[in-house]
Formats: sequence, C-alpha cells, structure tokens
Amino acid sequence: MRVSLRLDGERVRAFHLLLLRRLAELAPVEVSVDARPAGGGIPGSATALFQLETAIHGLPADGLAKRLPLSALAPYRTQPPASPDLVIDLCGDVHLEGTRVWRVTYDGAAGEAALLALILDGRTPIARIEENGAAVAEGRLGTEYGGIALASFQDMLARTASLIVAAMPPSAMNGTARTVPVLPEPAQAGASPRIPSTTRLGIRAGKALARRIVQKIYHLCYNAPHWKVGWRQTDGRDLFDLRAHPATGWQVLPDDGSRFYADPFPILHQGQVTLFVEDYIHRLGKAIISAVPFGPSGPIGRPEPVLDLPYHLSYPFVFERDGEVWMVPESCANRTVDLYRATAFPGGWVKEATLLSDIVASDATLVEHGGRWWLFATVRDGGGAFSDALHLWSAPDFRGPWAPHPRNPVLVDIASARPAGRMVKRGNDLLRPVQDCRRSYGAALGIARVAHLDVNGMEQVVETILTPGALWNGRKLHTLNEAGGLEFIDGSAIAPRWKQERRPPLT
Repeated sequence: MRVSLRLDGERVRAFHLLLLRRLAELAPVEVSVDARPAGGGIPGSATALFQLETAIHGLPADGLAKRLPLSALAPYRTQPPASPDLVIDLCGDVHLEGTRVWRVTYDGAAGEAALLALILDGRTPIARIEENGAAVAEGRLGTEYGGIALASFQDMLARTASLIVAAMPPSAMNGTARTVPVLPEPAQAGASPRIPSTTRLGIRAGKALARRIVQKIYHLCYNAPHWKVGWRQTDGRDLFDLRAHPATGWQVLPDDGSRFYADPFPILHQGQVTLFVEDYIHRLGKAIISAVPFGPSGPIGRPEPVLDLPYHLSYPFVFERDGEVWMVPESCANRTVDLYRATAFPGGWVKEATLLSDIVASDATLVEHGGRWWLFATVRDGGGAFSDALHLWSAPDFRGPWAPHPRNPVLVDIASARPAGRMVKRGNDLLRPVQDCRRSYGAALGIARVAHLDVNGMEQVVETILTPGALWNGRKLHTLNEAGGLEFIDGSAIAPRWKQERRPPLT
C-alpha cells in the first residue's frame, strides 16, 4: 500500500518523523512525503512563547513540536507516487479525484495553527480523520498540562499520531469508523478560535512568566495537590444507584499533613472491610501502598504501609480470587503492570507475574466479562497525555497471558478514557467509573455503561458526571469504589507546607 503524508515542508517537526516512522513500521506500507510549503502555519511569536515555556516550566527541548530541517525527511521518499493509494492530509489542501484522502482536522479545521488556537482557547479538541466527509476515526484530545501551550500542543500531536496509525489497515480497510461519543464542553461554546496576534502572544508569554512566579511562591507555602479520601455508609444505595452525591455528604479519612491518601480501594475479606490507598509522602516525593481496617464508624487506626518499592506506586486494584487476595498496583514509573499476591493479608505481598512490560500504563483495571478477563488502562502511546488513550488486553485467566486488543487504542477521549475504579455489574449492565479530565487531571468522575465489549471493540456511553460541590468540597473528584456497604471517593485539596513537615527544634 502506497501512503503519501502531506505536511508543510517549511514547518517540519519531530512529530512528523514520529508519524512517518510508525507508518513505515506497518506492513505492507510504502511511505512517501509531500512536503510542499503550505502557508498559514503558526506565527513566529508562538515559537517565542514555546521557548519561554520551555525555560520556565523545565520542558524538554527535544519534544514533538521541535522544528527540524527539511533534510530530516531524507530517509523517506519526498516525491509522492503519481497515484498513491492513500493521502494523509495534515494541511487541509489536498484535492485529488479518484484518490483516497484522509483529512485530519481539529474541531473541523485543518492544520497545526488550528490545533494551537484551540489549545490557547482552553478547548479539548476533537481530532477527526475523515474521508469524503465521513469519519474514519476521531477522539477527544487532552493533556495533564492545561495552561502550558507547548506541553499541550505536543501531547495532542502525539495522540494525533496514535489515531492515524490505529486507523490504518486492517481496521481502516473494512470501512469501520472508530468514534467517541462527544460530550458537551465544560466551557461555553463560542466562535471558532483564532491564533492570537503577535502582540497578544507576547502578552500571553508575559502572563505565563508571572503565573510561574506565583506558582513558585505558592509551592513554597503549599504542597499541591493534597488529596483526601472520603467515605460513607451506603445503606444499600451507592453512587451507581444515586447518580449524585448522597445528601449526608462524606466523611474524610484523616491524615497528618505530611502525607496524603488517594486511590481508595476497599475489599471485604473474611468479614472485615480493609481499605488500601496510595500513601504519598510529601518529603519523599513518591507513594507507597498502605492499608487500614474499617468498621461501621470509620477507620480502625490509621493506614499502615503494606507495599513499598523503589518507585512510585498508586491505584492499588485489589480483588479476591481462588481463595487468595491479589493486587495490581499502578507502577507506570517502572514501565510494568505487575500482579501481587498477599501472603499475610493485608501485607506480605509477593509478585506473582508481570502482566505487561515496557509500557507506561495508568490505572490498570481488571474485569471478567463474556468468558474472558479484560484489562483496561490508559497508555502514554508514543508520548502524549497519560489519560486520553484507552487500551485493552484480554486473557483466559487474570494471571495471563494477556493479548492486546487488535483495535488499540479502543478509545481516545480525555473525558472518559482513564479508569476511576472497579467496574460493577448491575443486571445486564456493566458500569465503568471513568475520569473526566477535560478541566484538569481527575477533575470530575463519570459513570459509563459499557454497551459493547469483545474482540471487535469496546463501546461505552457516559451516563453521569459527578463534580465537587457542597457535598464534596474538594477541588477534584477522582475515584469510586465500594465494599461491604462502605463507599469511598477521593479528590484533591490544599495543605500548608508548615503542617506537613514537623521537624524537631535544633539543640
């Protein structure tokens, strides 16, 4: 198959080389480049903004937005064939009769200038690959670095590459579009955004510097975010039933200020509810897994460490099977997804298997469905955000072997891709807690109904979105789990640093 990539030769970026490499790795694909100047790219003042953000935010200088000379395309044929089988149009200016053309757009407009304008306007754009006006694939792009134009731009370029590669044969040739349900934007819709003028970009750069100074001062006084865990008795009706915060509100699992607790995962084992949490120690800058028993009146003691490794751990997905208690904690800092077994519950964890390796996978969540085990996780595919690309794996047993879904990523959506807790079954429905990260990471909690899940794909419908408010006054809402009539959520708050570091007086 002969594929021609249409890009602007006056604005070659590392993103283009990444996309070309990934396309060339597909068999049988022969890649060429149409690198004629396109015009209408982002202005030079945006480059100045990028340089300032790189300096004040400590961003790497070799990211996907890095400008490269035209000679960087030398490994690829720069004269497209007379009759390519497919043209991937990144510029929006290809019009060929009798040739398949995939046009890449962001909220309906083509080109990197359109993408940057949406970012500067605070949007989470829909990237769409269309052929003759019909969707081949689309997804809602996102970032964990809202407010930083360069980081957001690079994250969204990376996920654009993911969408294009995932749509290639064999999935693209069967005419099946991969789409996401489009939820309303949290911000009010307005006119199509435009690239700000050079003057306005200069003002934006100055504001970026001022904002960074304020952030530095803030972090001298506060550690942010400081997460907290909320809990309550369900009395037979959990959030999957209520679809709203309970009228009684939530009680908070206390901490001493030097650490925070997050990612609550309770389990009912031998008649006792035990809560496992991410236990983040501010002084160390990393987290371990801790556990605390719970009674009807709340925690019995405080969380005590049960799993401590040289790298950061979180999202302690615990479950019981075959008479044993198992855990799959998030360990993306180690580029693995590992399975542990408790030998002295709630401690004594020993690693039984590495389920996935050489992968940055967040919040691995397992469920048994349709006679197979499924593993859900968001993957930092080729760079980009941690929260917008959902990948699936399946296995005959939770110990593996795990096979990747042929249509990965099965969903690209910053509003509903990342897991937020155990999946539950209600009648014939499989319900999935999801993170809505449009405003920021972990800002809101969604409940999605999985309408379809098998080797052909996954479809879900987000039915409810819960946000912080009077009944949960944290700044975010992030995780949902229940066991033994006790329900848990979490979200972030702020905490003064002087309450977090209690050093003895000098003598």
